[in-house]
Amino acid sequence: MAKLIFDIETSALPRENFDQTQQEYLFREAEKLSDDAAREARRAEILQQFNLWPLTAQAVCIGMLNAETARGQVLFLSYDFEQGTDESQAVRFVPCAEEAELLGQFWEVARKYEHVITFNGRGFDVPFVYLRSALLNVPITRKDWLGYRFQTEPHCDLAEQFTFYGVSGRDGAARRFNLDFYCKAFGIESPKSHGVTGMDVSRLLTEGRYREIAAYCLRDVQATLLLYNIWKDRLAGIK
Repeated sequence: MAKLIFDIETSALPRENFDQTQQEYLFREAEKLSDDAAREARRAEILQQFNLWPLTAQAVCIGMLNAETARGQVLFLSYDFEQGTDESQAVRFVPCAEEAELLGQFWEVARKYEHVITFNGRGFDVPFVYLRSALLNVPITRKDWLGYRFQTEPHCDLAEQFTFYGVSGRDGAARRFNLDFYCKAFGIESPKSHGVTGMDVSRLLTEGRYREIAAYCLRDVQATLLLYNIWKDRLAGIK
């Protein structure tokens, strides 16, 4: 059965998009601090967290690969409408003028797959695209991806699998690591090895470096595919 591996990149919406009441709500925790330096530091932390919340951020890139063929496409926000492929000609880079177009094209691809594979997709990517799609009134073609946590169908979340569903808690033998750490541990080239991380996405977007975001997202998906193959060969079926 067809399996889709995907990953998203997000970027915070401008602070001025939110009215005074919303901003008061968002920064309430910081404003309770009496120390000026601590208050400013907490404000900066909250602003950084804007990237993680679908009510304060947008999806700017979605990378997708077929788990069997390693072929796919990367949808990304861009004002440069030149399409292209990667070196292997296996992946298309598809620029989108707006987020609703990006999400719409994503759901058109998603309808063709029975299963989905992610790294931390149940905790982040899936609820993010669900809520952003709802906010923009983009039809969602697969509404079963949150599913039952202790199953790998239709959604296999590798962050759950490599921690055996959190069996060890935060500090035990199966504690959760990030994708970069798992990749290095299993001998996979890290998506961050080219000097770009998720923390850089908002800056790259502002600077108009759209293809660099797309290339980083593709590396994330390719690494997830390699990690999935290791999990499938060596760990799948452990209960």
